[in-house]
Amino acid sequence: MDIVRTAIGLMSGTSMDGIDVALLRTDGRGFIERGPFLGIAYDGGFRERLKRALDLARPLTDRAARPDELRQIEIELTQRHADAVTAFLEKFGLRSGDVDVLGFHGQTVLHRPDDGLTIQIGDGALLAERSGIPVVYDMRANDMAHGGQGAPLVPAYHAALAGRFQKDGQRVCFVNIGGISNLTYIGAEGRIAAFDSGPGNTLIDQWVEMQTGKTYDPGGEIAGRGQVVAEIAARYLGSPFFQGNIRRSLDRGDFKPLADGEASLEDGARTLAHVAAASIVKSASYLPERPSVFIVCGGGRLNGTIMAEFADMAGKNGSRVMSAEEAGFDGDAMEAEAWAYLAVRSLEGLPLTYPGTTGVSQPVSGGVLVEPAK
Repeated sequence: MDIVRTAIGLMSGTSMDGIDVALLRTDGRGFIERGPFLGIAYDGGFRERLKRALDLARPLTDRAARPDELRQIEIELTQRHADAVTAFLEKFGLRSGDVDVLGFHGQTVLHRPDDGLTIQIGDGALLAERSGIPVVYDMRANDMAHGGQGAPLVPAYHAALAGRFQKDGQRVCFVNIGGISNLTYIGAEGRIAAFDSGPGNTLIDQWVEMQTGKTYDPGGEIAGRGQVVAEIAARYLGSPFFQGNIRRSLDRGDFKPLADGEASLEDGARTLAHVAAASIVKSASYLPERPSVFIVCGGGRLNGTIMAEFADMAGKNGSRVMSAEEAGFDGDAMEAEAWAYLAVRSLEGLPLTYPGTTGVSQPVSGGVLVEPAK
């Protein structure tokens, strides 16, 4: 009989806007019982510290290296995750003993799949000590050691959720629009294909912050007042990333931000929203079949301009677009839930990644388990 565990997933993504905390009861296979969710925003000062971590990591070639300042940021990040777990348990009336495992993503500060290098800061042992709960972390490394891109990892969870939409031969594609967007396609016979699809929120966030000091475009309101600058859109969409059949995972820095003065605030935001939507459609053309339905999660689903563009483009290809909420899910919680699910799969030695998701040579498990000191 499969063991059902209670897991908490912790996610801090490429948007660097905060920590997502979600609880899941699962056997790491087909049984999934979704629990509560809590989002905890980073303050502006710590977001700047994380941006500094990207600069500090850029010259590294050893994934275990933590030069002094980067190590300090790692400790700060880990403590904030421990505090987030405490806040979550208190809010929902839970104790540490009620939770079997934490799935800890950490913060990606460098991702160079072509060099077999990925670095996520976050001290799993320190988190286990501070929380009193076993922790599974560093879930990307084993995939890369077996020839994979180290991303995306969420498809295993998407595949588990997709069954209810696969009646009548529907072909489902989950779209996560975070800092970077990614796709998970699940065909009618359960075939999985997944890859990063292009820039999501990162370029828009960078542009709006540079122009206004705000960290994002709420609801896509700024973009909604602008016009697409065709030359800028063509430059992004003409990237070599979109050419050829070999898909690769992306680093936050792979698409350069707009330079100050290239466009008005509104036109820049509108153009980058267009790029975010068009990137998904261009990359979806490499899927085995055209999806019947796209289910959108991540922060980008709240940007009305991105969603309107995406729905229009997909509709012309005969596909339907719906938000995670329309599909019965929580679009904010899905990535954190995935990390809880993956932690349980790791404990069971089940695959986290597959040749069709990361390009790994064979299905592989991964993650490092650390227990709190007794």
